[in-house]
Amino acid sequence: MREFPPRRIVCLTEETVETLYLLGEQDRIVGVSGYAVRPPQVRKEKPRVSAFTSADIPKILALEPDLVLTFSDLQAQIAAELIEAGVAVHAFNQRDIAGILAMIRTLGALIGASERSEALAQTFERRLADIASSTRGHCRPRVFFEEWDNPLIGGICWVSELVEIAGGEDVFPHLRSMKAAKDRIVPPEAVIEAAPELILASWCGKKVVPEKIRQRPGWDAIPAVRNGLLFEIKSPLILQPGPAALTDGLDAIRAALAAVR
Repeated sequence: MREFPPRRIVCLTEETVETLYLLGEQDRIVGVSGYAVRPPQVRKEKPRVSAFTSADIPKILALEPDLVLTFSDLQAQIAAELIEAGVAVHAFNQRDIAGILAMIRTLGALIGASERSEALAQTFERRLADIASSTRGHCRPRVFFEEWDNPLIGGICWVSELVEIAGGEDVFPHLRSMKAAKDRIVPPEAVIEAAPELILASWCGKKVVPEKIRQRPGWDAIPAVRNGLLFEIKSPLILQPGPAALTDGLDAIRAALAAVR
């Protein structure tokens, strides 16, 4: 890193972008992922330099970043190329709510804003605790979260945790320990057997088509399908392991659960 705190930051996923804006440190951002949409003004204010598994390395280097923020093993090759070019890189890999909160605190430390990032993390912690407390003792509808449709993939850990905080019961809680999507593939027959009362779907970058879900063989026996309780949650709200999931994503789950009760 050329100096501390870094003055020129490139964010290759959305959650660090949103966190920096929430901390009032958006002026440090000089480049973002093409998927960054929160807050809305980011699409006008910041140049886009990457997709998720690919990036314009020359464009990033031309921005002369002091720090590049990446996420997960899927961006390992991008990180390696930047490191070889002499760029400081921090790779996050949060997969649960505790990891999201740690990301916020770590990012604050990286930019010299530890007090503000701690306050932000504590705000989220209090909100999660309050919502979880409000659902105790209530009926807990059975929920299937569908992260992809072909093959059928169940929700990652932070999504499963948020379903429970919101007052639902994840029908496949064992999948939360599986970090890789390929390890969360679910046979359609298993969903029929689990009989969820609510199906939440977020097809990671493409629009959910409820009719396709309803037409799956045998799924008309599932209570959620029979009762029309199929809800889409937009990917930027729930599949980004950052502030969006803890706020609007969680609220979307709560709204869907309210339709069951």
